[in-house]
Amino acid sequence: MSKVVKDLQRREIFFCITRDLENHQLFAGASDGRVYRVIPECEPPVFLGMDGHRGYVTGVICARGCVISAAFDGALIWWDPVECKPLRKVPAHARWIRGLALSPDESWFASVGDDMVCRIWDTESGLLRRELTGHAPRTPQHFPSMLFAVAIAADGQQLATADKVGKINVWEVSSGAVLRSIQAETMYTWDPKQRIHSIGGVRSLCFSPDGRQLLAGGMGQVGNIDHLEGKSRMEQYDLERGDLIHAFEGELKGLVEKLVWHPQGQVIGMGGDHGGFVQIYDLSSRAIVQQEKTAAHIHDFVSNDAVSRYYAACHGRIAILE
Repeated sequence: MSKVVKDLQRREIFFCITRDLENHQLFAGASDGRVYRVIPECEPPVFLGMDGHRGYVTGVICARGCVISAAFDGALIWWDPVECKPLRKVPAHARWIRGLALSPDESWFASVGDDMVCRIWDTESGLLRRELTGHAPRTPQHFPSMLFAVAIAADGQQLATADKVGKINVWEVSSGAVLRSIQAETMYTWDPKQRIHSIGGVRSLCFSPDGRQLLAGGMGQVGNIDHLEGKSRMEQYDLERGDLIHAFEGELKGLVEKLVWHPQGQVIGMGGDHGGFVQIYDLSSRAIVQQEKTAAHIHDFVSNDAVSRYYAACHGRIAILE
């Protein structure tokens, strides 16, 4: 899987994407503050923008007949996927919401934002169920941190969050207790001399189907922190022991923005720097068995039911890969 079979070029940057299974359409969040309903099979493809956010839309999920989006403005919006109208708007975070994750039964979802809090929401009522706080608001060098990633285990009992300095917390959903903390130090680079600044962080998380392992994606150490020049990096952890099983570092540069465990046992990662990449990790052989460049940085992707076609939210386009 690496061939782009359709490339829907646009002016916007697309940061997130989801599938509406009931209505056979995509929804993607963009840099212009809109959520786009996308029907790629039409000629020409349909892009219908829905206004409601201020700033980048960086999270979108489909749950129980609604589309839910999150953005730089700290708000969550529930949308009618047919009428494409807002149903509810909730001020959810004090700073930029970086991502959303949906529970297996779709009854709740989690949001993470740069206020360094993970919040759990009831899907249907929009009410806040729980707050999880355990990430420092500032880096060790006293700069503001970011809470980039969130993932939920297949049984809905565990949730993981990860931040800019590489700290990963694994939570028990029912109690809100931290079960395990992991430090992915290699994915954070601090330049104390020239730029007095940092880059990196864990940008993606993925539980194994049995919930015993956790995958974390990002980028290795960087020389010039003004550029995404570090090698793409994925780390595999044993959650019972908290040990690093293996670190996969690719030849291609940039951030691993999304990780998905394929039904056949391999793991698919996508991301990029100025361009994009697709990587396939074989965990049994501890090798990256395929890595291909794509035309644009991939921020998020979703597959069809057969896991044979992928829809990618990219810098300046929606790409379809097979």
